[in-house]
Amino acid sequence: MNIPADRKYTKDHEWVVVAGDTATMGITEFAQEELGDVVFVDLPTTGKSLKQKEVACVVESTKAASDVYAPISGAVAETNGALTSAPDLINKDPYGSGWMVKFKGVAAEEVKTLLSADEYRALIKA
Repeated sequence: MNIPADRKYTKDHEWVVVAGDTATMGITEFAQEELGDVVFVDLPTTGKSLKQKEVACVVESTKAASDVYAPISGAVAETNGALTSAPDLINKDPYGSGWMVKFKGVAAEEVKTLLSADEYRALIKA
């Protein structure tokens, strides 16, 4: 299972990559495999402020609908509009073109509370 070392993870199977005070998030390969074929993504509006662990978006698959939680607090700077017409990008490339939300104004202290790749690997027993 692919668990890139360049990002942080949550126990709810979200990932985040932080660069300065901006962060990009999505769901992990493990999460998309558990969901099955993603058929719809409900993304937040640009400018919306989210707190850590608050519902950021909803992903619907052929199996279920699942909430995706903000791994860190911040304001939504951008959403991946490509997911509107091609939600299966989450299945095809969860760590690349399947990203979901970019946040601005993120707090470094919250990033420290997230799991490393090794800690996440241990969590999912990969």
